[in-house]
Amino acid sequence: MLVTIFGDLAQNKSDQVSGSLITALTSLVGIKAEATRVALHRLRKEGWIESTRVGRASVHRLTDYGRTQSAAAAPRIYARETAKPDIWHVLMSSNSETSRKELSDLLLTGEYILLNPSTAMAAGSMPPDLEDLLGFETTAISVPDWLTELCGPESLKTAYDEFWTSIQVIDDLLPTTGVDDPMKTAALRVLLVHNWRRIILRHPALPSDFLPSDWKEPACREAVSRILDRLPRPQLATLEARLST
Repeated sequence: MLVTIFGDLAQNKSDQVSGSLITALTSLVGIKAEATRVALHRLRKEGWIESTRVGRASVHRLTDYGRTQSAAAAPRIYARETAKPDIWHVLMSSNSETSRKELSDLLLTGEYILLNPSTAMAAGSMPPDLEDLLGFETTAISVPDWLTELCGPESLKTAYDEFWTSIQVIDDLLPTTGVDDPMKTAALRVLLVHNWRRIILRHPALPSDFLPSDWKEPACREAVSRILDRLPRPQLATLEARLST
């Protein structure tokens, strides 16, 4: 949740968030102050954020690593349409340890679909610095049923179905003009983005041909964009000022 707060509200290098504002936002969504402090400590330890004391208070900001990770995820989270790649590439490893490790390292990016233990596929052009992998690019792929089931497993399909049910309720209940309180606007944005990113970042970007016919991602993405338009991102200065009123 804190990663979502920083990624949505404070992604610029100059942005910093006071500990009081973080606690206020997490309290609004039902997270206890003790859990927030533990999470902040963990993010510092993992290199996501850095903190500075200002008098008796603390301010927090994303590190270069944290900003890089947030920026990499942002297009998947906030894009209004699902990506439709024109080019795909396939990579195959041999049985050697070096080849298997090279493929394994690429899988960590989250951009690849593992077709079998030695073969993976991803959108876009082939990486330029392959060493021990066979790679080739293509613009035409025949998608069999087994690949559709692999790309759109039942667990993810269920997650999208449940999210779709919830977001329809939000869409109906949220006023078309949003809410007047910037703190509540920020909290609602964070909740929406957090739950959306937990699903959308669990799989690579895939066109509809690779997915079940009743896959709800496009409908969910459209609804997320529509609701975020009604919850414009508040300025950090406005939120900080709100704490003193």
